[in-house]
Amino acid sequence: MSWKAYTEAHKDRFLNELLDLLRIPSVSARSEHKTDMEACAEAVKARLLEAGADSVTIYPTEGHPIVYGEKITDPSLPTVLVYGHYDVQPADPLELWHSGPFEPTIKDGKIYARGACDDKGQFYMHVKALETMHHNGGLPTNVKFIIEGEEEIGSPNLATFVKANKELLACDVILISDTAMISLDTPSIDVGVRGLTYVEVEVTGPNRDLHSGVYGGAVANPATILCQLIASMHDENNHITIPGFYDDVLVATEAERAKMAEAPFDEEEYKNDLGVKALWGEKGFSTNERTGIRPTLEVNGIWGGYTGEGSKTVLPSKAFAKVSCRLVPNQSSHKIEAMLMEHFKKIAPDYVQVEVRPHHGGEPYVTPIDSIPYKAAAAAILETFGKEPIPVRGGGSIPICALFEQELGVKIVFMGFGLDSDNLHSPNEKFNIDNYYKGIETIPYFHKHFAEMMKG
Repeated sequence: MSWKAYTEAHKDRFLNELLDLLRIPSVSARSEHKTDMEACAEAVKARLLEAGADSVTIYPTEGHPIVYGEKITDPSLPTVLVYGHYDVQPADPLELWHSGPFEPTIKDGKIYARGACDDKGQFYMHVKALETMHHNGGLPTNVKFIIEGEEEIGSPNLATFVKANKELLACDVILISDTAMISLDTPSIDVGVRGLTYVEVEVTGPNRDLHSGVYGGAVANPATILCQLIASMHDENNHITIPGFYDDVLVATEAERAKMAEAPFDEEEYKNDLGVKALWGEKGFSTNERTGIRPTLEVNGIWGGYTGEGSKTVLPSKAFAKVSCRLVPNQSSHKIEAMLMEHFKKIAPDYVQVEVRPHHGGEPYVTPIDSIPYKAAAAAILETFGKEPIPVRGGGSIPICALFEQELGVKIVFMGFGLDSDNLHSPNEKFNIDNYYKGIETIPYFHKHFAEMMKG
């Protein structure tokens, strides 16, 4: 039976297995979900063994466990290491979901659930691809899986595991499906992801909350000052004003920008989908460039004072914001973190105190399009889609990429089958069922072409 025929024959089971995985609320950021995280790791282990893995081990960490599995066909064959994560983002705000975030619902050919695309649906494609190859002639490569439970909180324990298990994880390429493509009609491959720096800012004014009538106008309001500090970090061209912020940015060539411009983009459709009247961003760059090859600074959350029902005329003692920067090649997350922390404190006026606490981060990563991993991925997509994929730069971050290359000495290739419109990290996250099946159909061809190209 062909790989595609096998997927077609078992597609209902493949779908139901994913739905079962999505029902587990594996939220790594919340301590109350610790047992759910363990249950999800056990479920991943069971599914890998059922799919044909020779062995699967759950490794405890100081946080959530890592699942490692392998299928060694022949030690002389090249080895593909598949990375994914079984943890998901918190589902808040719950009231904006049209169905339960952990009660997967199928509507208009899409699976709605937290983790549907990021990353349960996408890493599970590889589990089913393993099964498909295992039952239809065997694998053309060796395959290893490392499925972690802390990606959504910055993978704090992954580096320790990787450094301690280099021999276990030894491979010829790392394959990741935690990115998107333009569409099934216009396939693409992310050739890079941005890095990330994430900090929390605390602004303190008076030593207690104050009556806004008695003290307003006499004492600086930390919430107002925080807004002013943040607003000052973009100029009239939406250029980030932190001194030195752009110093290390690797500027894309005109040829690279021309290649990116080949990707279809309908600005009106983009605006309508988001419900905005106009787009915003750094002057001199297209929307796709702003979300791919340029760094950004964004507020991810801001709060302070009274936010409950009704009114309370209070001048808050403190105000807070979570601020992140997406970084591009040559920028360092540690350098930008230090720069961001220093700048907040430097521009803070004397009538408030500012504290900046780092959260997590990661480095940007780029896959050369002349590399064997990229060529194998492109050949696989051409075989199943009938079209050459367009190389694009992804706007998101996968913090462990630079770590993997540094410690294991191999390149990474991204084969994402999600869409930018899949509401990742937002209410009503979704994953097209057709994309799920297309991923399962395509991934075996990556193994085939990679094995052939590695032979020379």
